[in-house]
Amino acid sequence: MSSSIATTRFSVLDRSRTREGHTHPEALRDTVRLARELEGLGYHRLWVSEHHGVPGVAGSAPTVLAAAVAAATRTIRVGTGGVMLPNHRPLVVAEQFGVLESLFPGRIDMGLGRSVGFTDGVRRALGRDKEDAEDFEAQLRELLGWFRGTSPTGVHARPAEGLTVPPFVLAMGEGAGIAARAGLPMVIGDFRNREKMRRGIDHYREHFRPSPWASEPYVVVSGTVAVAGTPEEARRLLTPEAWAMAYSRTHGTFPPLPPAERVEALAMTGKERGFYESGLTGHIAGTEEQVAHELETVLKETGAQEVLVTTSTYDREALLDSYRRLAAITSG
Repeated sequence: MSSSIATTRFSVLDRSRTREGHTHPEALRDTVRLARELEGLGYHRLWVSEHHGVPGVAGSAPTVLAAAVAAATRTIRVGTGGVMLPNHRPLVVAEQFGVLESLFPGRIDMGLGRSVGFTDGVRRALGRDKEDAEDFEAQLRELLGWFRGTSPTGVHARPAEGLTVPPFVLAMGEGAGIAARAGLPMVIGDFRNREKMRRGIDHYREHFRPSPWASEPYVVVSGTVAVAGTPEEARRLLTPEAWAMAYSRTHGTFPPLPPAERVEALAMTGKERGFYESGLTGHIAGTEEQVAHELETVLKETGAQEVLVTTSTYDREALLDSYRRLAAITSG
């Protein structure tokens, strides 16, 4: 099985990351502005995410944000990466995507995950617990049933019933098997553990069952890609997120992104330094030539039909420059 950059779709997941000294509303507006730029660069999709109670992430209501993005663009596909189905009633999710598809026909994607709130406090606020994630497969069947009008309750999900909104399963943990059994496209990451990624993809393809939603397997690989004029500049793009991850692992909260120069000047503890250095490794980062080579390797190993890029950094102009350079690579 072979694939290449020239025949692969490239898309972006933006989590509306907040930056030090900037507000959550600014982060949300940044996502909308980024969507317009990505559309002009020829990216296939822009997806938004669902996080609750996280200081460093403004994206808490993905279907609402997706509506704003779709209204501000014309051609790029818009969706979620994803709606965390255990946090919601499937009927309500179907109705929300039915509204989105009705307003922006042919442009909406329904990416679905199985995570619940990150902390006990968030889970209590959502009225959920960790065990709710175990019901994801049944919730997924119910959700898809609302679109096909097969609910045994006698209730009809309007305006969702009869509409086709492409569903995707975010394949964390058991997600690959769930996506295969449901016959749905699968999103799997990340680039830092390619052996695990390949095992998940192999399992998915081996056990895939054709469905009304997909006749054959469709694989989206996801991860961080940073492109700059030099390898050092590309590494600096990764610095704010790497520090935020290190801080969350040592302090229990995920902070807004700091400028790279502030991170580089920090006196880190040994534990912080270990998490930080780990957070800088395994991503696809470098010059155009280096990134093109790495992407070709990943695509050859996985046979993926699409790459979903998830890069976050403090400097929004540098991030946009990275996406411009990546678009130049992928457009040939």
